Amino acid sequence: MKRANGKSIIWNTVKYISLVFFSIVAVLPIVSCVITAFKSDEEYAATNVMQLPTSWQFSNFAKAFETANMGRAFLNSGIVLVCVLAGAVIIGTQLAYVLNRFKFPGNGLIRNLFLFASLLPGVAMQVSVYNIMQSLGFINHLYGYIIMMMGTDIISIYIFIQFMENISTSLDESAIIDGASYATIYWKIILPLLKPAIVTSMILKGVSTYNEYYAASLYLQKKELETVAISLYTFTGPLGSKYNMICAGVIISLLPALIIFILCQKQIYSGITSGAVKG
Repeated sequence: MKRANGKSIIWNTVKYISLVFFSIVAVLPIVSCVITAFKSDEEYAATNVMQLPTSWQFSNFAKAFETANMGRAFLNSGIVLVCVLAGAVIIGTQLAYVLNRFKFPGNGLIRNLFLFASLLPGVAMQVSVYNIMQSLGFINHLYGYIIMMMGTDIISIYIFIQFMENISTSLDESAIIDGASYATIYWKIILPLLKPAIVTSMILKGVSTYNEYYAASLYLQKKELETVAISLYTFTGPLGSKYNMICAGVIISLLPALIIFILCQKQIYSGITSGAVKG
């Protein structure tokens, strides 16, 4: 009994030490970013990243916001985010509805092709995607970037399919007997019941879209089309980078996501737990 208690104490000690260690590793970059954001150019060059500033430069945030034109960048990112999430959810749920509810030759093949597509690195397909975007005239247009980003998210499709498998087909059959069409079943029955999976999908898609830099810098090269992720690179150049301004911009860019999380954390947590369905 004592030996078992000894093992339990050792295991709990190791567990808590590892939790504290990884918590410090996760929080340390954020603390460093906050400290750096309040330093002047001279103080940043003369001190280490963890040393507190002697004079807190709150003006760095206003300067970063104005110099990087972050107001316009937030507007562009907001438009992109709303359109992409709405389009991706509609496309993903409709695809999942067809693949789950309708059995036809090639159904399994299509699912396997989606799985195969998820294994391909995105960078390897950028040449083909760029040629398609250029031929369609989508480069340097916000709607073109939105259409490209609206492309079906493979992970979301599988989330929707897995969740839909737990929705009884008797609901569909009852609705059909009552005279409902397949479109009515989708809009009135399937889509409302998919709410937890939709929340999970929107979180995954929203974070990746908001933080997207490579595709945004490639297809939105005009200054007035910059998103938040691109605007942070205003303070980089061949003569050096102003990391205090970059850190101030990073903190500003985190505020919308932080506010949304605080206001909607109950829905987010319930959506994630309910959307984590078994296969």
